[in-house]
Amino acid sequence: MVEGSMTQGAGQGPEVERTATLRDFRVPAYVHETGPYPAQGSHPGEPAAPTPEPADYPEGYTPTQRDLPVINRGDTLQVTVDPAPAPAPQPTAGPGPLFVVGDVHGYLDQLIAALQEKGLIDTAGQWCAGTARLWFLGDFTDRGPDGIGVIDLVMRLSAEAAAAGGYCKALMGNHELLLIGAKRFGDTPVNSGAGTATFQAAWLLNGGQKTDMDRLQDHHLQWMSRLDALEQVDGHLLVHSDTTAYLDYGGSIEEVNDTIRETLTRNDADEVWDLFRKFTKRFSFRDEGGADHVRSLLDVFGGSRIVHGHSPIPYLLGEVGSEDGEDRSGPVVEGPHVYADGLAIAMDGGVTMAGKLLVQQLPLDN
Repeated sequence: MVEGSMTQGAGQGPEVERTATLRDFRVPAYVHETGPYPAQGSHPGEPAAPTPEPADYPEGYTPTQRDLPVINRGDTLQVTVDPAPAPAPQPTAGPGPLFVVGDVHGYLDQLIAALQEKGLIDTAGQWCAGTARLWFLGDFTDRGPDGIGVIDLVMRLSAEAAAAGGYCKALMGNHELLLIGAKRFGDTPVNSGAGTATFQAAWLLNGGQKTDMDRLQDHHLQWMSRLDALEQVDGHLLVHSDTTAYLDYGGSIEEVNDTIRETLTRNDADEVWDLFRKFTKRFSFRDEGGADHVRSLLDVFGGSRIVHGHSPIPYLLGEVGSEDGEDRSGPVVEGPHVYADGLAIAMDGGVTMAGKLLVQQLPLDN
């Protein structure tokens, strides 16, 4: 059974993203800081200064510098000093600009170039965008050459952006679920709904890279397992997949995210497989009734537009190239694709098929 979309390598015909079966895969007190009042005068024989009793203060009194008693001394000139004016209130800086990144799929060099082009990182690859906000829409690994390098970059930028007053965050994609499953469950059979399947087989058939698996460490797995599935930012509902399957996991953003994290925590192969399978569904917003499907998500989770990755823009537009591989020019993607009555923004520029890795500032006009 085919689940997912076609994905095409540069100069190749459409490749079907699918779940694999064993039949087609055979590899295995507050403290006052001014100190105590003086106990005696400065000259011999001078009486001690009176110390106010607590009962002399009104209820709720808190000592301040101007409230301290004045010690009268004969050799001291008494000068009335007006209190310093309070500093003018500084305007509170609002959040920085909002950016989203489409599917990266291991193309680290293209990601770095795209982030530099938008002024988010400098030539050394360090965060330089201050309070800007950056969201990755998932699918960091598979197909491309350096998925672990992409994850390491996103994790580092998350710390650097937070230190600068901004943030860099990420959503869970179906390829994160696939990599988690391949690492945890390997060749353990799961019920795919169309016979027996394994995560290992599906991962390899969908572009799994041995170098990524060899470099995958526990902290990468922990980071991926804690990713949110969807979020709403500035009226944009951010998701990975263009599917209504998110509604199967809860009636609020928090509930969906919690349910998916709990599913991964239970570590049940069949449950994780079902989650992966639903995240591979696509094109719910493209055809007749697509705008209504978008509205069904917006009505439940909020927002005025959906921003998603997962389905390459060339497929949404029907520009898939020839199956015999003669068309080697690759699709032309200039930017995000706005569709479904203007309610959906697609961000997967098709970097795996010689398209473009998209980094886009929101909001985006039609």
